[in-house]
Amino acid sequence: MRKKIGAELAIENPVDADIVVPVPDGGTPAAIGFAQAAGLPFELGIIRNHYVGRTFIQPTDSIRHMGVKLKHNANRRIIEDKRIALVDDSVVRGTTSQKIVQLLRDAGAKEVHMRVASPPTRSSCFYGVDTPETAKLLASRMSIEEMAKFIRVDSLGFLSIDGLYRALGETARENKQPQFCDACFTAEYPTRLLDQKVTASGLCRLSPRADCESV
Repeated sequence: MRKKIGAELAIENPVDADIVVPVPDGGTPAAIGFAQAAGLPFELGIIRNHYVGRTFIQPTDSIRHMGVKLKHNANRRIIEDKRIALVDDSVVRGTTSQKIVQLLRDAGAKEVHMRVASPPTRSSCFYGVDTPETAKLLASRMSIEEMAKFIRVDSLGFLSIDGLYRALGETARENKQPQFCDACFTAEYPTRLLDQKVTASGLCRLSPRADCESV
């Protein structure tokens, strides 16, 4: 499925690049599919230390930054003077993405074009996935162009929600009942959130003393 998602991403967001590099390990299957669909070489330009845990769920920026430094190393022989199509499975806070892009630039990358094998993560998950509150999600407060500047990439592209469904063998999401939970992308939750409500600016938590508190 992830390879199919990567292939759909390449169709929707083509890029003029020399090689496709995954953000390991989550981005690797999608990067393989992206490379095959785009007709570009797949290279392991980033080496991951498997003894470092998940960085996006760590409690502070300083710990997340240190975790990224310990977790990833760039292979300069592969990266130097290349235009990179960097494929990851998602962007959450943007902390990891920003550091990895800088890692590639420090290794001599000529250009870095990031492609993300999911729609932008704009809403929190209340069903067990440990994502931050909505206000801390990069896509909840920035446009794609603003996110590209924040991450410092030459271009940034995400898979569309309909492209995700096509890759999964479903028809477009529009005008049908989704067969999967996609609330983190669409903010359309399959169950009513008893202590939350959706506003024009996102989710807010209902309070006994006020209509809404920022989340």
